[in-house]
Amino acid sequence: MKLVLVTFLLVSLILSPSLFEVSMAGSCSSKCKTRCSKAGVKARCLKYCGICCKKCKCVPSGTYGNKHECPCYRDLKNSKGKPKCP
Repeated sequence: MKLVLVTFLLVSLILSPSLFEVSMAGSCSSKCKTRCSKAGVKARCLKYCGICCKKCKCVPSGTYGNKHECPCYRDLKNSKGKPKCP
């Protein structure tokens, strides 16, 4: 019985980081869907929001503004020095 329990714990510890990444990806997807719901070019908005969310682990609430909620998201810049995240 102890061997089964130890095996279960080891397997769950090994799998937990990958499960966490999947849950974060789902979280980014739903948050970016909300963020980009009113965007003129949704595909581009979703692409860059997804990139920013994966890097920063957060997305500001609403469809525009509120970037103070996520400083990393706010401070990412593209190669021209303009804000990268929608």
